[in-house]
Amino acid sequence: MIRLHRTQGGPGSGLLAAIEPSPLNRSVGGLRRDHPEMSAHTVLVAWQRRVLLGLVGLATLGAAVAPAGTAIALIAVFTAAYLFVMGYNALLLRATLRNPRVLCVGDEEAFAVADRDLPRYTVMIAAYHEAAVIARTLRSVAALDYPRDRLEVKLLLEADDTETIAAALAAQPGPEVEIVRVPVASPRTKPKALNYGLALSAGELVTVYDAEDMPEPLQLRRAAVALARADESVACLQAQLYYHNQDQNLLTRLFAAEYASWFATALPAMAELGAPLPLGGTSMHVRRDALERIGGWDPHNVTEDADLGIRLHRMGFRTEVLGSVTLEEANSDPVNWVKQRSRWYKGYIQTWLVHMREPRRVWRELGGRGVAGLAAVVAGTPLLSLLNPLFWLLTAVWLVGGTAVRELYPAWLYYPAVLSLVLGNFLALYRIAVSVRSSGHPELLSAVLLWPAYWVWMSVAAVRAVAQLTISPWFWEKTVHGLEHLAGAG
Repeated sequence: MIRLHRTQGGPGSGLLAAIEPSPLNRSVGGLRRDHPEMSAHTVLVAWQRRVLLGLVGLATLGAAVAPAGTAIALIAVFTAAYLFVMGYNALLLRATLRNPRVLCVGDEEAFAVADRDLPRYTVMIAAYHEAAVIARTLRSVAALDYPRDRLEVKLLLEADDTETIAAALAAQPGPEVEIVRVPVASPRTKPKALNYGLALSAGELVTVYDAEDMPEPLQLRRAAVALARADESVACLQAQLYYHNQDQNLLTRLFAAEYASWFATALPAMAELGAPLPLGGTSMHVRRDALERIGGWDPHNVTEDADLGIRLHRMGFRTEVLGSVTLEEANSDPVNWVKQRSRWYKGYIQTWLVHMREPRRVWRELGGRGVAGLAAVVAGTPLLSLLNPLFWLLTAVWLVGGTAVRELYPAWLYYPAVLSLVLGNFLALYRIAVSVRSSGHPELLSAVLLWPAYWVWMSVAAVRAVAQLTISPWFWEKTVHGLEHLAGAG
């Protein structure tokens, strides 16, 4: 029988509390109660607020007293951020060219384990307003090649989402599927629903799928075998995600190129560098005991997947990439895409702020490489998207002969800035091109030529994310699925 490594010191290892919280209370407040320093319930802790206000006040005072000097100082700081991210991208490219490890389990090896020896598996699908695609979701679950007596599927639907509940019942799911009505409670987020489902499940291994997902049928078997043979420090496997509608329009091709780069090359390269992996929101396969030990998902973080990957790494666990693909639906509508990307960027900022509350502790737990990865990917991604329009404007003014802009770039700053502009952009485009080719999708190379246009949309999303973070940090903006069917019908 496959035996899974057990971690020590989980929530159930001590004396039980006199009164066990209800599943709903645990799903909403468990992490905040047990690990308050890891919860995004508070956006900024006291010292972060003081530092932020101090920096804003200092910049405002400097702009009033010495505007040119203040502008040069800010440009220097931002240029340093660009150079840092450029350097990290160079490391990722180097690791990519060395073919970083992906855990692969062949068909024969996957079937070599008898059904009775496979671990019990929990599959959770959190869906909201997905009546149009929920039948397809259940067909994808039915296609999973895993013994039904070792499988439990929790279809997590909001209690007031009567349309999706009715559509799920009409699809006549198999006996392994339980429709769980998640009580209406704030925050109304996917991670809250996942915590609720986790409290009602019993699988040794846990995975999450989205409503539009079509996982490879052998994915659960491959993950179970890979985790059984992996080192006990490996608590999570991230399957690779790709899109089944990449050819729908230009936006879906750009999105597919980005996913090919992220899941096929960037995540394996980050694992090779020893950095924490910001997980995808789906198809991550986690040991239950490790998941419980770190407190489950953060219901107040709108990129609960990225946060989960960071917390796993901080607690001493590792994540590897699994050689199995789940197909998703690429966002084909620009407005819908911006809403989705705004949520991702907002969650990345939340994750960065949470994990930098105790910088010394984070340095001890992640090490220099881990902190560098956290800064370059989790903080750098939304930050540079936010800064890009400013530097595009400065470059445009410079090119048309703006002398005022040229005065902002003394020689000691000019050359690093040009290096960042030329080499940084080249590296970003080259890494995307290498990734789509090495991942087996050379047909996407033409889309890479239009990547700068994609950056514009990223900047729009970043501005929107910062605005929303200040107004409604826990608001989960719904991504509309099933658009490819609407396009086909039209």
